[in-house]
Amino acid sequence: MKATQLASKRNIGIMAHIDAGKTTTTERILYYSGKEHRIGEVDEGTATMDWMEEERRRGITITAAATTTYWKGIEINIIDTPGHVDFTAEVERSLRVLDGGVVVFDAVNGVEAQSETVWRQADRYNVPRIAYINKMDRLGANFSEAVSSMEKRLGAVAVPINFPIGKESSFRGIVNIISMKANTYDQDPLGSIVKEINIPDECKTEAEVLREHLIETLAEEIDWMADKYLRENEITNDHLKKALREATIAGKICPVLAGSSLRNKGVQNLLDAICEYLPSPLDTKPVQGKHPKTQAVEERSSDTAGPLSALAFKLAAEKFGDLIFARIYSGSLKTGDQVNNATKDKKERIGGLWRMHADARAKIDSAAAGDIVAISGMRFTTTGDTLCARAKPIVLESMEFPQTVISMAIEPKTFADKDKLAEALARLAKEDPTFTQKTDQETGQTIISGMGELHLDVLKHRMLEDYGVDANVGKPRVAYRETIRAAVTAQAEHILQAGTRGQYALVKLRIEPHNCISGVEFQCEAGPDQVPREYVGAVEEGVRSAAESGWAAGYQMVNIKVTLAGGSFHEVDSSDIAFTAAAVKAFRQGIDKAGAKLLEPIMRLEVLVPETNVGDIISDLNARRAEIGEMGLRSGVCVVRATAPLSELFGYATTIRSLSQGRATYTMEPFDYTEVPAQMAKAIIG
Repeated sequence: MKATQLASKRNIGIMAHIDAGKTTTTERILYYSGKEHRIGEVDEGTATMDWMEEERRRGITITAAATTTYWKGIEINIIDTPGHVDFTAEVERSLRVLDGGVVVFDAVNGVEAQSETVWRQADRYNVPRIAYINKMDRLGANFSEAVSSMEKRLGAVAVPINFPIGKESSFRGIVNIISMKANTYDQDPLGSIVKEINIPDECKTEAEVLREHLIETLAEEIDWMADKYLRENEITNDHLKKALREATIAGKICPVLAGSSLRNKGVQNLLDAICEYLPSPLDTKPVQGKHPKTQAVEERSSDTAGPLSALAFKLAAEKFGDLIFARIYSGSLKTGDQVNNATKDKKERIGGLWRMHADARAKIDSAAAGDIVAISGMRFTTTGDTLCARAKPIVLESMEFPQTVISMAIEPKTFADKDKLAEALARLAKEDPTFTQKTDQETGQTIISGMGELHLDVLKHRMLEDYGVDANVGKPRVAYRETIRAAVTAQAEHILQAGTRGQYALVKLRIEPHNCISGVEFQCEAGPDQVPREYVGAVEEGVRSAAESGWAAGYQMVNIKVTLAGGSFHEVDSSDIAFTAAAVKAFRQGIDKAGAKLLEPIMRLEVLVPETNVGDIISDLNARRAEIGEMGLRSGVCVVRATAPLSELFGYATTIRSLSQGRATYTMEPFDYTEVPAQMAKAIIG
């Protein structure tokens, strides 16, 4: 693939808070670019990108869907991501492989809770983005307030490059402050015909002010633009576009556009901005990774002729084999190629390559740097694995996913359903890295865990309907965690004499509190004369196994650093089994000495409530052990931000509707873990 072809690619994600109009915007992009012959509607269950039955039934996006379309000679690979916080992992893994993003905001509500979350995720992966203020036709729509909320809540340098003509029911067009022309869409109810007109008189002053603001902002960020500005040279439209592209790709500013996707206004301007200001694969920095054996830092640039490097970012478990979604960073792939899974050190064969359009697929013979494709026929590859040339191995940075915060028990109704349930759980766990399962050793029940009530409800329905499993499902319950109170050292010996050969191992551990919810961090300081290197893995396995079982109440232990400080072995009687057993014993003795404490997940809440009901909402939150953070007004509605324990928020949707006559809404997302109050901890442990 030539550089000119790479320059004509855009790999973008569409992301937003739930109900901001993200999927509706994607559907219009597909229609205006000619990918679809009709406009899909979320409310009618006809959206192309919401293809799962659960998505159409609920009217929300659950899983990220990929497609490819073309606009004015530019190939645009799009990933439409979920807006609900319970499915934030889909956004996380999509952003990991994208070059740019479009963040959709509601013109009435501006920046909302999940808007902040996806913005932080994009910051983490240095993804350049443009903003689209949607729903300008809604009652209470305010373009300037929405832009202001981006600056206040996100710290963004948000610069409008167009603005609406009118608002609410009078919204009728868009003013482009770069071309200093306006667009109207009245000649076609589907918005396909865009008419360019002179800027209406009532908009001329605002257009001049915003254009000057754009020029000044670009002069502050781009050196050559500052030189032109200070020398009072003529600044042409081409200068503005070049500087704007440069500043956007560098992440220095965020261009902002207006529109109403549902009313078919402004989406073509958004497509133009995607092509003009978001980066191609050639504009991105070389991707970095490590050599799997030497750990030396390696780089791969977007070059088809270079060695293959690709990241598997999503897995779809299908009846006849897994479908792996991968972003190719360098090199090329063909059907039948032998590649290396550097993460697992396994050889893989490319059974088939596919170009995806939601759940539909088209077979292709090859793919190259800059492409996002689906791959079939691989046996070992899962989410986060690196595929590379066998002669040039590299392991790219994977993704990190948040801890689960909620769980529930599930068991098959009949013995015949046992195998079907196991198969369904295994497939769902392969697809979703934030879904976990384990067996309760005391009850024998299967415990499934996820990111929220909606997440588990969706998974439950998929098991019952998609996989035909007949099962009893318990009520959702909080996924507590345990940790230690103090640093301790502990040692344990495992001795067993059986037959001609015994078992012997002695392990000395240093166990101390750690500073993040990340399970257990393990390291080895013992010399090979104390614990031979071939047994260190067995010690770690024993420690992690014991931590998984918990101590005080049987919940997974976190926030712990364990150091193998010493030990001893026997030339004949030592084994992996012996060192694992000694490690389990030493860890448990150490936890007993250190003292365990119970942690509960804390959620960040944002409640939108009419002013007349604020008092009732605040009183209810206080009764739920919430800490009220801040309060403010947004479009005449009071916004209450707070943090509260997840255990107190079950059924909150019903309560908030009752307290506000159905007028209040809320969103929540995982925030932190804190210690459970003593009396509650006793009850939980008991």
